[in-house]
Amino acid sequence: MASLNAIAKKLVASGKGILAADESEGTIAKRFALIGLPVTLETRRDYREMLFRSTTAMTDYISGVILTEETLEQKAKDGTPFRDLFTAADVIPGIKVDRGALPMPGSKDEKITEGLDGLRQRLAHYAKLGAGFAKWRGVIAITSYAPSRNGIRANAHALARYAMYCQEAGIVPVVEPEVLADGEPGDHSIQRCEDVTGETLEAVFKELRLAGVDLSGMLLKPNMVTPGLRSRERASVEEVAQRTVETLRRFVPAAVPGIAFLSGGQSDEEATAHLSAMNQIGGLPWALTFSYGRALQTSALVTWNGEAQNVKAAQEAFTHRARMNALAALGQYKPELDLAA
Repeated sequence: MASLNAIAKKLVASGKGILAADESEGTIAKRFALIGLPVTLETRRDYREMLFRSTTAMTDYISGVILTEETLEQKAKDGTPFRDLFTAADVIPGIKVDRGALPMPGSKDEKITEGLDGLRQRLAHYAKLGAGFAKWRGVIAITSYAPSRNGIRANAHALARYAMYCQEAGIVPVVEPEVLADGEPGDHSIQRCEDVTGETLEAVFKELRLAGVDLSGMLLKPNMVTPGLRSRERASVEEVAQRTVETLRRFVPAAVPGIAFLSGGQSDEEATAHLSAMNQIGGLPWALTFSYGRALQTSALVTWNGEAQNVKAAQEAFTHRARMNALAALGQYKPELDLAA
């Protein structure tokens, strides 16, 4: 457990965060559609190689990368294993282990994340390949009739079982209970998000304790407290930061080494500004950093556009976004830095 705590602390080291590069084929197809790029084994490899070979970003601002099974064992175009690139940059490779959220029996439009069957054996394999941490996402949607107490409890229980399997295998579990901001209808208020986020976190930590998970050897990857993406309500950066921190203080034990937020449909700049404002509050028992996918990658993807001649410019765009979020993890981000860039 001491080694798990050391890995967890390294993942949330000062001024660093996690790159989420674990998009499913369906998700990366949506991303590639933005630039009209077909989804093939080669295009996925070339895109991720462009990110992973961004030396400054990976060395200075990224502590870990969440991968798919494909990418964990993948090689760059010249035959270099991606894992060797991570070793050179002192970046910890991680792996997404859930099999996706599927309709939950007996519920109305709620989902339960699956993938526990065979997980123990898969984790042992991933550990041999060098994975230091894993991720499992539980999806909590807000509607007029959801989430139900059973939906929250079922996802919390699955997250706890996953976390226990991870620690048994010597892998740090990143526990991701996401209260969706962009679900349907997505018009809920910030107060509704705060209430559901608190209820979800309370259930998750209850189940983690019952399962015997060592909280010092895990990380939390939650949503921020925001209005739904289609809500008419608008919240200031300060309100989002204050409500999020207050919710975390109520429900997240101090034993957890760190919290790495997901961006949850926010714009690049919003996700960065909210994280920075939270760190400016100070006096928190855990490190607060980022575990962003789209909010780190979009500018690089659009700049790259699937063209080899654009790789350097795309890497510069990725490095800029990574640096902005690294500053946010220190509470030092200023919007003028984005404007200047």
